[in-house]
Amino acid sequence: MPYLWLKFIHIVSSTILFGTGIGTACVMLYGHNTRKINIIAAITRYVVFADWIFTTPSAVIQLVTGLWMVYLAGYSFASFWIWGSIVGYAIAAICWFPVVYLQIQMRNFAIEADEFNTELPERYYSYFRYWFCLGWPAFISLLIVFYLMTNKPF
Repeated sequence: MPYLWLKFIHIVSSTILFGTGIGTACVMLYGHNTRKINIIAAITRYVVFADWIFTTPSAVIQLVTGLWMVYLAGYSFASFWIWGSIVGYAIAAICWFPVVYLQIQMRNFAIEADEFNTELPERYYSYFRYWFCLGWPAFISLLIVFYLMTNKPF
């Protein structure tokens, strides 16, 4: 019975993790493309907030419930699909940590530009490019993790 509850929590948290990731990325991209500083400032505030209240807890829950289910089910940690999932999760995390930093910095640049009625600094655009590029490996690695988790190939 604990396994089924863990599985339920794991699936819900993966949905939140993936959905929030795609949702905030789309909103961030749409806001950026408006080139309107007040919109960028508002959106980056919400994106940073959403990452703290949704993405961060769901990422922790994913790791804990995933490892706990592997243990309870008696799967070998040496299995290809488990190692592949752990590596994919690690790639997503390695990309996500700098993404959070970049989002916070972009938010700060946008808020300051909006408050003082100035242009966004060039660093904002540079950070946005890094943010955009880091999103792809994180997204693709999570798709691979979903595949490995649902198909458990050997």
